[in-house]
Amino acid sequence: MTSSTDPRDQREHLWSMIKDLKFAMFTTRHPNGHLHARPMTTQNKKLDEDDRLWFFMSRRGDSVEDLAKEPNVNISYADPGKDSYVSVAGTARVSDDKAKARELWNKMTEAWFPGGVDDPDVALVEVTITHAHYWDVKENKLTQLFKMAKAAVTGKPPSGMGETGEVRMHADSR
Repeated sequence: MTSSTDPRDQREHLWSMIKDLKFAMFTTRHPNGHLHARPMTTQNKKLDEDDRLWFFMSRRGDSVEDLAKEPNVNISYADPGKDSYVSVAGTARVSDDKAKARELWNKMTEAWFPGGVDDPDVALVEVTITHAHYWDVKENKLTQLFKMAKAAVTGKPPSGMGETGEVRMHADSR
């Protein structure tokens, strides 16, 4: 669990874990019930005050259609080099906020949408975070291997393998 129960500290801890990870797996539920994940680029430069993450998507793609029918999504971030992993649950919707789209627009996005921010295919997707779970291993690889080997010998699960915690962004999240 995070060392602080202050929501601002929890938000900052969550953002510190994902801010440098440009790519995430964005998972929606397809109308046939299957979960569909695709790599997306988080557009935020900071976590919005309303606990939102922003993405640009193609309106022609399945993801926009999926979230229109089922707005509950998952966004997974991984930094294997740091043994840091975050799973974010939230509610997504297509936003018509052109000012926000212009604020977030960048050259990388333009590579996918050469028609620019006003391209009718561009969908700005807003995800309001409800809950996040993270795993952050602080021990070096050698220490981790030692603890796992010890666990294998003793038959007891390894302990002290880092930090895990939950961040609840809204009072109604479960």
